[in-house]
Order: sequence, then C-alpha cells, then structure tokens
Amino acid sequence: MARYVDALTSATLKNLREQWWDSEFSGFLQETLRPRPGNRILDVGCGHGTAEMGLGRLRVSQLALFAIDRNLERVAQAAAEGRSHNYRLHLAGADVTHLPFTTGAFDATFCVAVLQHVHDVPGAVRELARVTRTGGRVLAVEPDNAARYWYSSSPLGAQAFAEASRFFSAVRTVRGDSTEPAVGPRVSAIFATCGIQPVSVQLFPVSVTHIGRPPATLWQARQQAVDCALRDIADPSVVTQGRDYLRTLARYEDDASAAGANFVEIQNTMLFATVGQRTDAMVDTHDARVISQRSAATSLTVSSTDRRRSFQGAR
Repeated sequence: MARYVDALTSATLKNLREQWWDSEFSGFLQETLRPRPGNRILDVGCGHGTAEMGLGRLRVSQLALFAIDRNLERVAQAAAEGRSHNYRLHLAGADVTHLPFTTGAFDATFCVAVLQHVHDVPGAVRELARVTRTGGRVLAVEPDNAARYWYSSSPLGAQAFAEASRFFSAVRTVRGDSTEPAVGPRVSAIFATCGIQPVSVQLFPVSVTHIGRPPATLWQARQQAVDCALRDIADPSVVTQGRDYLRTLARYEDDASAAGANFVEIQNTMLFATVGQRTDAMVDTHDARVISQRSAATSLTVSSTDRRRSFQGAR
C-alpha cells in the first residue's frame, strides 16, 4: 500500500484515506465486493469517488453504483470524476447514521475509514445492515488509531511522538471530534450484534520508514501541520502544548540531521478490513424508508448525458 502517513502530523488516520489508498487496496476491494451483472453496490462515505472509479473500470454489465458522503463538495467532485469517465453513478449527500434507502436495497454495502469519524458506531453499522439484502455482503475498513507503533534512533523522537499525540488529541477534543480510536479491531464484534455475520478480517499495514537524514520537506510538513491546527484554537492550554511541541520538533530535526546516515525512524499502524454477510435477523424497526426531504434537496444522479436530476433512492 502507498504509505504517506505521519504520526507527527496527525494522531489518527482521519482524513488521510487518499494517502494510503493504492492499486493493491483497490484490487482487494473489487475482489471482496465481487460485483456481478445487475448488482447494486453502495459506498458509504465515497470521498472523491476513488472506489467508484475502480469498480467502474471493471465494466460489469448493468452494475449500479450508489454512493453517499456528508461533504457535498466531495460528492460534486465524485460526480465530476464519474462524468469524465462516462460512468453512471448515483450520488447523494447523506449521513451514515441515516441512509436514504429502503431496507434490503443493495447486494453489497461498504465503507472505508468512515466509522472512525462516527460517535454512534453500532447505530451506523445497523444502517449498513438495514440497507443490505439478506445474504448480501458488508465490508468495513477501519484503522486502530490507538495502536500506532513508533521507533526513532533519536531519544527526541519518542518525546516528539508523545507530544504530538497529546497535542493533536487535545485539538480533536476542543473541536468536538473525539471519537473511539480503536474502531478497527472492534468492527467484527459490532457486526455480530447488528445482523451481520462476520466472515473474515484482513489486516493491511500502513507503514513509513526513514533511513538517513529526512528531507527538509518532511520537517516543513510537520511544522505546517501544527501551525494549521493552531490557527483556530483559542484554548490557551492547547496553544501552549502546540508551541512546546514545535520546540521539541525543532530539536528533533537538529538531532536527526546530526545523525545523518545513522538516523532511523519507523512508523506503523493497521487497517482492519472486516467482511460480513447480512443475516435475516431484524436490525432496525424503520424499514421501508424512502429518502428524506433534506437528503433529496442535496442529491444528484450522474451519467454522461444526465448531469443533475432528483435521486429518489434505491428500491
């Protein structure tokens, strides 16, 4: 997998999906979803439409690709990408906890690095189960943000890692973005309580290694990440943490430069790809749901000839 993550710029893998998603992962996704002619597949949290582009390239006859995202700008970007490839995509602005589709609408439903953003993970998983037909496939790929491995040949590296973790965690708390960090390994157990029979769990390591003096651009990116985080933070204690971390980061850079070819830095975390099968157990009481007015107002369907029209949901 492409591995461009850095624990010194973020304590989690939130909003970093494009930095580790590569052809290997796309291949896994296609093999796991196993699209067949006439299938309906839903991507929950589509981002810029990376998965849809990969699935569209398979040219499966009458394959219907549906996708939602809370961020309407990303929905528009995915729509534009679909038009550029002449793929027929059905996209809408919606939230994973309130999916605008009828019960059992899809043959397969998946989300990638989405549940790590959600406060009510079981509620979101119940929605994934609800919109998937009995016997259909559900896939959730999530990291374990609580178990990030770090090694540095410089003692200051361990200090920088600890301070980065505290600072970025404090920033998330101030912004109201503090969620369960260890979602990945918990997904299979959550599946089992939500009408999804766990089938398999595959681990994807997300790693980066620096041997020898890192380039100046790496240190600049680390400093910029802190500066960017501090721009909208008014809490004095968090600001102090950020400034202290910047000083430690500068000392760490000097130490790494002095070590030259002897410098080593290793980072690793894991993505847990959990595959399940929808059972016939009742997982929700509000079946037969149709798209709500608030979702309909922001939804769209994309094809090469029809750029925008009302999307009434999958039935």
